[in-house]
Amino acid sequence: MVGLAVLVALLLGSFLNVCIARLPAHRSIVRPASHCPRCGAPIRPWDNVPLLSWLLLRGRCRACRARISVRYPLVELGYAALVAAALWRFGVTLEGAAAAVFCFLALGLLVMDLETMSLPDAFTLPGLALGLGWNLVAAMGRAPGAPFRAQSLALSSGAVAAGTWALLLLGVRWAYYAVRRRHGLGAGDVKLAAMLGAWLGFQAMAVCFLLAVLAAAAVGAAAIAWGGRRAGGWRTLRLPLGSFLCGAGIFAFFQGRQLFTWYMKFWT
Repeated sequence: MVGLAVLVALLLGSFLNVCIARLPAHRSIVRPASHCPRCGAPIRPWDNVPLLSWLLLRGRCRACRARISVRYPLVELGYAALVAAALWRFGVTLEGAAAAVFCFLALGLLVMDLETMSLPDAFTLPGLALGLGWNLVAAMGRAPGAPFRAQSLALSSGAVAAGTWALLLLGVRWAYYAVRRRHGLGAGDVKLAAMLGAWLGFQAMAVCFLLAVLAAAAVGAAAIAWGGRRAGGWRTLRLPLGSFLCGAGIFAFFQGRQLFTWYMKFWT
C-alpha cells in the first residue's frame, strides 16, 4: 500500500511541477502539453516519467540539450516523501489523506513563492475551501453520530481561525505600509494565512507562524551579514514569507498541536 501511494505521489509531484511552472504566469495547466520552454519541443511520455526520465536525460532536453531545472525531480521526490511521512504518521486514514492534500498545496505554494514571489489564488482559495471542509469531515469522523450543531461548530471554528490569522497578516501589511509607504506583504500572504489557519486551527497555526517568523528572521539576518550591505542592506532585502509559512505549516500539520501542548505545560 505504501509503495503504491508513493508511486501515485510521484505522478502527482510531476503534475505539481506543471502547476508551479504555469500558475504564477497565469497560464493553463491543461494546454499546451508539456514542452521544453527553450525550444518548444513536446516532451514525449517516455521522457516524462517522474525522477527516472530526468536522471536518464541527465537533466537536459532531448531535443536542444537545454538544462532542465533540478527543481522538477526535487519536487517529485519531496512530495513522495511527504506522502510517505503522512502514511507513517497517520496511517491509511482520512487524516492521512488530508495530510497528503495539504502537503500538495503547501509544497506547491512554497516553491511558487520561492521562485516567483507570488501565491496564486488557484491554490490558496481552493485550499481555504478544502481546509474548511476538512474541519467538518474531521468532526464527523471523531463523532459519527454528532448532531448538526457540533458539526457547525467545527466548521465555524475553522472559519474563525482562518479569519483571525488572515486579519493578523492584513494588520501587519497595513502597518508596514503606514510606516514605509510601500507594501511589504502581498495580498497572497493574507490569503495563504487564511488557508493555513483553516487547515491547522489556532494552536498548530500559532506554532506555524512562530516558526515561520523565526526562520525568516534567521535567513534575513544571514543574508544581510553575508552580502546584503552591498545590495542595499535590510531596506531592499525581500524574502518570500509564504515559503516560510508553508514549510512551517507542513511541520505544524504533523506536530503542531503536540508542540503547542508541550509548550503550554511550562505555563500551567
